[in-house]
Amino acid sequence: MLTVKAYAAPSATEPLVPATIERRDVGPSDVLIAIRYAGICHSDIHTVRGDWGPITYPQVVGHEIVGEVVEVGSSVTKHAVGDRVGVGCMVNSCRECENCLAGMENYCLKGNTQTYAAVDRDGTITQGGYSTHVVVDEDFVLSVPEAIPYDAVAPLLCAGITTYSPLAHWKAGPGTRVAVVGLGGLGHMAVKIAAAMGAEVTVLSRTLDKHDDAIAFGAADHYATADEATFATLANRFDLIVNTVSAPLPLDRYLRLLRLDGTMVNVGAPPEPMPLHVFTLFGNRRSFAGSSIGSIAETQEMLDFCAAHGIAPETELIDAAQINDAYERVLSSDVRYRFVIDTATL
Repeated sequence: MLTVKAYAAPSATEPLVPATIERRDVGPSDVLIAIRYAGICHSDIHTVRGDWGPITYPQVVGHEIVGEVVEVGSSVTKHAVGDRVGVGCMVNSCRECENCLAGMENYCLKGNTQTYAAVDRDGTITQGGYSTHVVVDEDFVLSVPEAIPYDAVAPLLCAGITTYSPLAHWKAGPGTRVAVVGLGGLGHMAVKIAAAMGAEVTVLSRTLDKHDDAIAFGAADHYATADEATFATLANRFDLIVNTVSAPLPLDRYLRLLRLDGTMVNVGAPPEPMPLHVFTLFGNRRSFAGSSIGSIAETQEMLDFCAAHGIAPETELIDAAQINDAYERVLSSDVRYRFVIDTATL
């Protein structure tokens, strides 16, 4: 077992603190990664604070991981020592169910193994990327193109794929109108990716405080949802609405912005239910859907797409000692647009 430095949550109510954790020995199909950067996702905060259910403490979170391969198992063929690689939200799956066999291991019918706070194949609890090293099966390790800035790429492994997947699945592109609800860590990536795909993009956020950013990221319009006129002006307009907000919204109002056969897809994950009236779906044959990260193949496709189109997240690099302050800033929306931890400071 390899003992490594980390930053862990000791409980749901205490600040994260320096810690050491053990990583398993490198098996035949494993890759040992020296983590260089780890992104902070709102999911990290929800998890350690128990918003999505009880977890086992101490817990190291972080599922936006980038670093270099420093050791490979005897059977590894996909990665070599020195490669720049990434790890996202999952590190294994059953590989036997129909979804896994179809290459959609993110929808594993037995539940994929999450990068943190999940039961690993050896019965231990997975520990995430707020650490100096991680051991991952080669099939769940991504190749990171050199064209993407090293210190900014980590958020693509969650925020990037979480927004790329629904945009690709619902065929955002030339001739389509896409609305992005919320311009935060997920939302700003959705705007950049949808615009690069050729869609006409509109940002919907509570105020117009980030208007200049929205336009700079590729949006054609930006409307304030606090303005009652917005919902009348944009009625029946969009082919696709990507909701990135992890808080309840008045769904019926947003669904009425969809044109014939339009879809509103949730990628934000509020802990409480969001009611809607089914009659709203009857109008314009609207659909309401959800989307969860993306497969490994799709995540690699996303990374290559971002490299080809010069897309990278907007990030603020922080030391490990700033993690707790960063959490508070995330909760108060005081970040543009993603924190990344320099793991050399652990």
